Amino acid sequence: MTKENSQTQANKRWQEKNKERAKYLSNRSRSRSFIKNQATDEDLEELKTLIIDRQYALNEEMKNK
Repeated sequence: MTKENSQTQANKRWQEKNKERAKYLSNRSRSRSFIKNQATDEDLEELKTLIIDRQYALNEEMKNK
């Protein structure tokens, strides 16, 4: 087994053990890539609104704890 192949296998094992974290990291990476490389001005305006709404919701959650 080559070093590259063993690293690939180790990555697969980590992803299998950490499915939620791997999904989070994948989604975050795709989001960043979309924003940097494909988003239009209209997309960015919509995303700004969504971000503000999400920040508000997170702040409310923290207040209620």
